[in-house]
Amino acid sequence: MSDLDPRLRQRLGAYRNDVISSVAGPGPDQARQLLRRRRRMAAVAAAAVAVVLVVAPVVANAALNNDDRNPPVPAESVTPTPPPPSAPPTPPPPTGSPSSSIAPTAPDGRISRAQLLAARVDLPNWQPGEMEGGCATAKVRLRTDTDDTYVSELAEHAFRYGDLDGDGAVETIAVVSCRYGEASAKQVVAFDRDRDGRIVTLGRVFRTGEGLRDVLATEVDRSGSVEVRVADIQPCCGTPGYLQREQVRTYRWDGERFNQTDGPTAFGKDPRLTDLRMSMTHELVDVPGADTRRTLTTVFTVTNAGPIDAPQVAFHGIEAGERKGGDWSRCDPNPSLQADNPTCLLPGVPVGESRRYTFVQLVPGTPRADAQTQRFFVFHCDAQDRWWPDLKKDDNEVTSPIRF
Repeated sequence: MSDLDPRLRQRLGAYRNDVISSVAGPGPDQARQLLRRRRRMAAVAAAAVAVVLVVAPVVANAALNNDDRNPPVPAESVTPTPPPPSAPPTPPPPTGSPSSSIAPTAPDGRISRAQLLAARVDLPNWQPGEMEGGCATAKVRLRTDTDDTYVSELAEHAFRYGDLDGDGAVETIAVVSCRYGEASAKQVVAFDRDRDGRIVTLGRVFRTGEGLRDVLATEVDRSGSVEVRVADIQPCCGTPGYLQREQVRTYRWDGERFNQTDGPTAFGKDPRLTDLRMSMTHELVDVPGADTRRTLTTVFTVTNAGPIDAPQVAFHGIEAGERKGGDWSRCDPNPSLQADNPTCLLPGVPVGESRRYTFVQLVPGTPRADAQTQRFFVFHCDAQDRWWPDLKKDDNEVTSPIRF
């Protein structure tokens, strides 16, 4: 080889190095580079596995909660589904007149006292037999503060308002009256307005008569029912107010008229009254001697037939001579009674018992031509010195057959 040309030896050495490097395995450097490359690839693979392990539970949890309609996690991308083609819009229905599409509003029936007095109204009929003079009912102009009889009047009762007929608007309740003497008949009337605003009569709620003599007050509840406080007598003509009994009766509109729906329908007997009965006996005895006069002994018997005790009794016109029998020791000659000139006020008579009162007097043997018979009365009084009517007043009176 040493005999070779130096240039030829240089070329052969380069060729040998190239062949050896392409045939032989990698050297230390190539091995280290390959190892580093494989380690990097393993690290990337491990990272990828970790990402999968983290993302998979999230995706699975999202799938499980899909029924709860929870929104997707922020990292999840959702592609919106395009909406289906929209149908052509439906044209609105033709617009009709307001009266054909909207129910008309009921007229407001709230009426003031001044408005009612200024109008002409039709009133319901008055109680037959109570208005012989003929209280007007057609096109009536109501009046106030009049003492004229058989004139329709607007009473002083307060007006009441409420939806009586269920039309969504209020109506007016007023009390009208008609004087037929010292007392007046009364009616509770419901008024309304028509579509033109005119005042019209809806109907009668209540009227006096047939044992019902007065209207004391009215009320309208939330349901539209009308409550009327009524009385069995009307204080007048010397009748004291404490004799009056009261009841509350409820009435309701049925579409045609007002009917009673609650409360009592009759008063019945007054539990504060009792039945006193008075009888009389008499005896005439001639006076001895030339005197033509005779002795008259009169005995009045008062019996309480019940049903309650009479705390006190009073007589009218019973001065029939000198008092000779009976308990007159507590006679009050000036009782504070609202009765016509009672003789005196005496202790009462319990139920089932009787009391006797005896009088003696001298009377002429021959009655005068102008002599008249006498009438005597007894009546029941309470502990407050107030007199009360009797359940059977006809047997509270007696008439003496002796004229003197």
